[in-house]
Amino acid sequence: MGKTLQQSEDAFIPALSAVPVFKKQQTADFKLPISTLRISGILPSSGDIQLQTEYLATQLKQDSVVEDISAGCGVINFKVNRKLLVQKMLEPFGKEEDEKFGLNSELFNTLKRGTTLVEYSSPNIAKKFHAGHLRSTIIGNFIANLKQCLGNNVIRMNYLGDWGMQFGLLGAGFGQFGCQEKLKQNPLQHLFEVYVQVNKEAEHNEDMKQAARDFFRQLEQHESEAMSLWQQFREITVDEYQHVYKRLGVHFDIYSGESFHQDQAQEVMQQLQSQGLLKTSERGTGVVDLSPAGDMSSVCTVLRSDGTTLYITRDLAAAIDRTEKYHFDEMIYVTDKSQANHFHQLFQILLAMGHSWADRCQHVPFGLVRGMKTRSGEVVFLEDVLDEARARMLHNMSQSKTTKEMDDRGDTAEKVGISALIVQDFKGSLQSDYSFDWERMLQAQGDTGVFLQYSHARLCSLIRRNEGVEAAIFDPALLLEQPSITILQHLLRYDEVLYQSAQDLQPKHIVNFLLKLCHLIASAHRELPVKGSSQDVAQV
Repeated sequence: MGKTLQQSEDAFIPALSAVPVFKKQQTADFKLPISTLRISGILPSSGDIQLQTEYLATQLKQDSVVEDISAGCGVINFKVNRKLLVQKMLEPFGKEEDEKFGLNSELFNTLKRGTTLVEYSSPNIAKKFHAGHLRSTIIGNFIANLKQCLGNNVIRMNYLGDWGMQFGLLGAGFGQFGCQEKLKQNPLQHLFEVYVQVNKEAEHNEDMKQAARDFFRQLEQHESEAMSLWQQFREITVDEYQHVYKRLGVHFDIYSGESFHQDQAQEVMQQLQSQGLLKTSERGTGVVDLSPAGDMSSVCTVLRSDGTTLYITRDLAAAIDRTEKYHFDEMIYVTDKSQANHFHQLFQILLAMGHSWADRCQHVPFGLVRGMKTRSGEVVFLEDVLDEARARMLHNMSQSKTTKEMDDRGDTAEKVGISALIVQDFKGSLQSDYSFDWERMLQAQGDTGVFLQYSHARLCSLIRRNEGVEAAIFDPALLLEQPSITILQHLLRYDEVLYQSAQDLQPKHIVNFLLKLCHLIASAHRELPVKGSSQDVAQV
């Protein structure tokens, strides 16, 4: 192509892409859309594009690498020499470089690498882990893993909701209804019960409301007794949450929280004041005018009329603190889409304050999960969902005739059940709401996490059963049947799929790629059985 059009080979690499495969249909390996060559000025932008495509296809010559060149509808298709395709695609696995498969692609040369701070999960302390925080936890974990895999230094941060008037209520309530013995036995359940009780009491008891205000004031003034109780609640919560995170395969480098930035929030207010950005509304609240015309038609409240700060004030302080402390190249917040306006305003205020790095901050929003229920009714706590996933999976395994004997069925059921939970969440667009469906999620067939884990287990079993077999010298000619070629053609797309996920931070591209790979592998199991094949074929 380079010689024919007298251009550098590098000019064509971004335009080339692997052709999606279909089980029952042979396809080319790569395609090059002529429109991209016209846009880049390599080919004239005038004239009939199909005639241009067909003419260029006739000018290109086959060689030892490309065995067939054909014109499609506005694209030129290339078919790689079959033995060479098999050899090059499987080379990394022979060298035990399978973990780096696809990561050395030229596609990733354009990606900026540096320090990425990802803030995700962020539940409220002194409460059991609510099921509503599941999506932030697993989506944030995916983004952190993806960024790390692509060569970034990743800081995983859990920004806890650990400040505010609710702790005034809880502190005052614990003084009246709390019990240290019950706190040791079942910490978060006891705090939950105290919180429900004190809220009920505060509805009709003005003394309780005043006690809550007094306790929170003691917290803000760092009085030792109040701070000691608050610290105990925080430590208990983080300890309890870590059990849930371990079950999900999630970890954090930093447990931060709103409490870390209460003093800094006051400094932010002073900065806004000195820069002339802080205005006073008719209601006496402190606001920042974000209207393009400067007519107060769009404002963001940053200060209550009594002078206390708000969530966004502490977020401003946290963002400024993080850039000074971690020198991040990008910061990603993972929360539900109802907070989109909050982050839009946050970034606008930071830019107005002169913090140009706010352009490198990003909010990744996600939709809601509808109908998440256990057998006992509406779900409130995440542990109930994880327990139910394990129990249902254990039941399905006991009913299946193909379930193998294993040392710990409960552990296997837990891992497969949680995989199913995550895959159901990741299959669609993050911004979309979706309906939770236990039956569909835990099916062994179809596009589910159970099918994905089953496919992986079957391949691992195949490797284990043949551990004693001496590895033969690899002969590409033994893997030229169509099911083998189709799997390799699908693997050609892996770097593109990874790149697509790196661009939009959506896990659906990778998950759907893996599910299709599992279907192709299932076909190959049926059409190319290892059992009964000659030794040289079986070894390959």
